Amino acid sequence: MARRKKTTFDTNFLPGLFDDLVLQEGVDASPEPLKKKSTSPGRPRKINDIPTTPPDKSELGIVDGIEPLKPIKPVPQLRFISFGSGSSGNCSYLGNEHFGILIDAGVDPTKIYKELERNSIDIKTIGGIILTHDHGDHVSYAYTIVRRNQHMRIYCTPATLNGMLRRHNISRRVKDYHQPIFQEFPFHLSDFVITPFKVSHDGSDNVGFFISAGEHKFVVATDMGIITDRADYYMRQANYLMIESNYDLTMLQNGSYPEYLKARILGERGHMNNEATAAYLKKIFTPSLQYVFLCHLSHDNNTPTIALATITNALRELNISVGDGTGSIESRNASVQVMALPRFDSTGVIVLRMP
Repeated sequence: MARRKKTTFDTNFLPGLFDDLVLQEGVDASPEPLKKKSTSPGRPRKINDIPTTPPDKSELGIVDGIEPLKPIKPVPQLRFISFGSGSSGNCSYLGNEHFGILIDAGVDPTKIYKELERNSIDIKTIGGIILTHDHGDHVSYAYTIVRRNQHMRIYCTPATLNGMLRRHNISRRVKDYHQPIFQEFPFHLSDFVITPFKVSHDGSDNVGFFISAGEHKFVVATDMGIITDRADYYMRQANYLMIESNYDLTMLQNGSYPEYLKARILGERGHMNNEATAAYLKKIFTPSLQYVFLCHLSHDNNTPTIALATITNALRELNISVGDGTGSIESRNASVQVMALPRFDSTGVIVLRMP
């Protein structure tokens, strides 16, 4: 059977995909195609004028090839709620008028939903849960919450997720809602930019969070035995600092805890005591620090009265006026507000505004 002769033609006459583009410095990417004479009169096809040389950097506001940062999107105020803080369960809310997050998930969701509704916060505006570490008082209800609210995601390090599954009776389907995060790598959630940083504790992979929203800087530093260099770096920048003040040293030493548990709490991967927290706040205080939230107070080895007195007295030694966060005229005129977060009760909405 005779083969059909293959027909070939010169492809140089085919139109190119980028024929209409005029490149910089007047150089085309391909040879100019032959011009075909028009068989009908009319106006020739118009090609937009494109400059053949790049614009001057000064015209674009670019210096040395570096594009300037875009201005920060203004965020008028933040809203903060603590639903509970301590070894019985930790969870709090941080948000603005249209978006929010949960920080840890160790409090019964029924209480969370009730408090959000009472304060006119729609659960659908909460984008996810950020987890500090895998201890039960911080993660017990994470899957329960996202299973009911499937628009949410759980943001934690892979090691924290593995620790949750290893330590606790949590469905493996929690993986379906997991969004991995990593220490020192910022991630965006709506108006929030969140940077996890390492803290010293005995969980699988412990982090604090540096949360910026516009000009607001909120730092979460709970459950830590000592203040690491990276934690110190972020905490010094805070306008609002949620910091652990777990125990009174005398109460712990004279208390009923077994020696192994006392040693764990006192260790570098244990918890911060009132005196250590007070000394640190005294060291780093600047006028930009507006709120200090003392968190994770021990039920057996501390009281809000002792913790507040220890921190307040230390700051007053620097002639810093300290408010109690109640919103009274006297309190509002203070340099900084210091509050002890309740162990079981909600704080209600605390409005955080830049001065």
